[in-house]
Amino acid sequence: MTPDDIAAWIAGYERAWRTPGTAALAELFAPDATYSPAPFAESLDGLKAIAEFWEAERDGPDEVFTLAAEIVAVDGRVGVARLEVRYGAPLIRTYRDLWVVTLDADGRCTAFEEWPFFPDRPRVAP
Repeated sequence: MTPDDIAAWIAGYERAWRTPGTAALAELFAPDATYSPAPFAESLDGLKAIAEFWEAERDGPDEVFTLAAEIVAVDGRVGVARLEVRYGAPLIRTYRDLWVVTLDADGRCTAFEEWPFFPDRPRVAP
């Protein structure tokens, strides 16, 4: 796997987020993929659980946002990317994110781990 493979997968993820429904997830994720939306969150297992999560989390495919990604590292089948997502026009909220993505030989994700960071939130619990 190369940085270009991870970049292409991230572009596909953004396209899928902007597309009505969740059918595009089958192109991005293996049927038994795991999806961890935060470091200590319970993992979502399989396409059905990931699809339900997506529908609950997004405002819809017409949600206004920009996504910028930088590939940080690739080791074997695992890639790490730093992202910044800016919602709204005018801007409503911004967050930065680290993604750890494991791709299979077909370029579909088998394990997705997200580390979201929001402005003005403590780095550690009080």
